[in-house]
Amino acid sequence: MRLLKCGWVLFLGLGAILNADQVVLTNGDVITGSIVKKDGDKLTIKSEFLGEVSMPWKAVKSLKSDQDLTVVMPGGEAVLGKVAATEGTLRVVSAAASKSAPMAEVSAIRNSAEQHAWERLDHPGLLQLWSGAFDLGLAVARGNAHTSSFTNAFNATRATRKDKIAVHFTQIYAAARANGLNSTTANAVRGGWAYNRDVTPRLFLSTLNDYEHDAFQGLDLRFVAGGGVGLNAIKTERTNLTIGGGGDYSRENFSGHPARNSGEANFGDDLAWKFAKNSALTQSFHLFPNLTYTGEYRVNFDLGVVTAINKWLGWHVSASDRLLSDPPVGRQRNDLLLSTGFRLSFAR
Repeated sequence: MRLLKCGWVLFLGLGAILNADQVVLTNGDVITGSIVKKDGDKLTIKSEFLGEVSMPWKAVKSLKSDQDLTVVMPGGEAVLGKVAATEGTLRVVSAAASKSAPMAEVSAIRNSAEQHAWERLDHPGLLQLWSGAFDLGLAVARGNAHTSSFTNAFNATRATRKDKIAVHFTQIYAAARANGLNSTTANAVRGGWAYNRDVTPRLFLSTLNDYEHDAFQGLDLRFVAGGGVGLNAIKTERTNLTIGGGGDYSRENFSGHPARNSGEANFGDDLAWKFAKNSALTQSFHLFPNLTYTGEYRVNFDLGVVTAINKWLGWHVSASDRLLSDPPVGRQRNDLLLSTGFRLSFAR
C-alpha cells in the first residue's frame, strides 16, 4: 500500500512537470513553469517556487509550451498556438497550420493575459486606461488654538503604448481664529495637464498647460502653455524616468500690478519609482528661465511617497514647492505645501 501511495505521488508530480512549459538555457539549467512573455531581449517565465524569472533571450537554448501562446513573427504577423524552439528555430503549431521563424527574429511572445493587455492598449477609447488617485488631508484644533487646515490633490494618467495624458490638481486652505478674529492663513490652488506623444520608443514630443493661484503671494492667476521634446531615459515596470526641455508662454496677474506676458524656456525631469512592494515615490522638477525678462526664473518641484494599505486605499506624504525669483515687493520667493493623509486610488 505504501509503494502504491509513493507511486501515485510520483505520477502526479511527473504529470505536473509534463504539463508545464519548459525552458532550457545555454548553461544547462532547466526552468519549468508557465511562460509569461518575451518582451524585447528578455523572456519571463513564472515558476511555482521561484515566482517570475526573467532571462536574456539569447541565453535560451530551447523551449516548449503546454499552453497556447501568441507569437509575433518576423513582419509583424501574430500566430497563436503551442510553441517549440530548438537549434535556433522557433515553431508555432496550431490546429490550422504550423509556422517557423529564426528565434533571433521573433519580436514577442505573450500568454493569454499579456495578449489581452496588449490588445487593450491597441485601440483604447478616450475614457479607458485611466488610473489615478485622490489625496485628502485635514487637521483641526479646538480649544486654546482654533485652526483648520485642509489639503486635497488629484492626479490621473492615461498611458498607451504611444502616448500619455496626465492631469494634476493640488489645493491647500488653512484658517485660524485669534483674539476673536478669523483669518485665512493659506490659500493656494495649482493644476494643469500634459500630453506626450512618442516619436520613437525613447523620444517623445510634449505639450503642457498649467494654472496657478496663490493668494499670499499676491498671484491671482498664472497661465502657462507650451511644449517641447523629451527622452524616456528609463522605462521599466518599476521605474519610469523622463527628461525633457522646450519653451512656453506665461501670463501672470498679480494683485495691484499690470498683467505680465513673457516667453520662457523649460527644462526638467519626472520620475516614478516603485521602490517596494507596496510603496512608490514620484518626483518632478522643472526650471523655467524667463526669456523676456532675462535673469528671472521659476522653479516647480513636487515630491510624494505613497504606501498602499489595500488595492484602493493608501497613505501619502507630499511636498509641492514653487519658487519665483522676483516676487512682488513684500512677498516671499517660494511657497511650500506639505500634506499627508489618505489616498484613494482608481484604475479603469
